[in-house]
Amino acid sequence: MEPDDLKRVAEDVLPQIEKFLESPEEKRLRRVRAGVVVAASGIGGALLLFLLSLGAHDLIPFIALGVITFLIGLGMILNGLAFTIPKKGLLDRTGEAKAQKELEMRNGAYANPPTALGAQGQTTNDLMAARPSVTEHTTHQLKRES
Repeated sequence: MEPDDLKRVAEDVLPQIEKFLESPEEKRLRRVRAGVVVAASGIGGALLLFLLSLGAHDLIPFIALGVITFLIGLGMILNGLAFTIPKKGLLDRTGEAKAQKELEMRNGAYANPPTALGAQGQTTNDLMAARPSVTEHTTHQLKRES
């Protein structure tokens, strides 16, 4: 790669990657900042054109451009505050899962669990019994300490 290519990547691509990886809080702050800048520009432009129109009345229609710019900036601020919401964590539904499992146990859903045949004709239950448990070593240690 040429040095010019590396410079182009550093200037063009890296900021886009950084923007893609930013957190919801950073995204919200960036949007609110942009909205404040646009709204302030709109108010400033509207006031400047208003002051200039006091001497020359043909500039009065251009005040609307400043007001429209302010409203766009206000919309950007509201977008940043209200619609850039950080993702919530997953809801804890372990209680519902336990209740469902108890209901299925009472109705006999687990009385005869389905078994599938493995590659050598072994059932799922046979395969599970032959495989050591991940927590088996820890369980043995807990039994010894008790």
